[in-house]
Order: sequence, then C-alpha cells, then structure tokens
Amino acid sequence: MSKFENVSVSTQANVYFDGKCVSYDLELPGGVSKSVGVIQPSQLTFTTSAPEVMELVAGEAKVTLAGGTEARTYRGGESFEVPGDSSFDIEIVETMHYICHYG
Repeated sequence: MSKFENVSVSTQANVYFDGKCVSYDLELPGGVSKSVGVIQPSQLTFTTSAPEVMELVAGEAKVTLAGGTEARTYRGGESFEVPGDSSFDIEIVETMHYICHYG
C-alpha cells in the first residue's frame, strides 16, 4: 500500500529511543487506528498493549518475539504479528519504513 485515503493524521510525531524511531498516528474511517514511521539502524525492544501487525514497507530487520530464541529476518513487503501484552526485540539492519496495524 503506497498511501491511505480519507485519513486523519496526528500533527505531532511520536519520537522514541532518542529519535531512532519516529512515527505518526493515523485514524481511518470507522475508527481504525494505525501508525506509520521510520526506524533507523539500531537494536530496540518494543512492548505492546494490543495485538499488532508490523508491515515493513522498506528496509530490513531481525525480529525476536517475546519467548523466542531465534531472530527471523523480514524485508520490505513482509510483515510479522505481535500478540497483545507482549514485546519484541528488533535489530534494524537497513532503515525500516513501516505501517503498524493495531488490534
């Protein structure tokens, strides 16, 4: 997906990990929430409250879900699911552009 139609965008960025991750919140028709962002090369741990699908638009990342022992590599055009009330470790190999689908 290259763009969203009929969307409300938060005007203030969410800035995490000293600026290594920057995202914007989107609200689509029907109250659907997503965020779009960029993560610079780094090693980070994210926590979730609700289930998420992380869709990589571009870039490359190695992801280890909570309780996992081996990282799996994802590239632009791929996605991974994270349960609610969980976490994942991510190593950004190449700057990652993403869409986070909530719920």
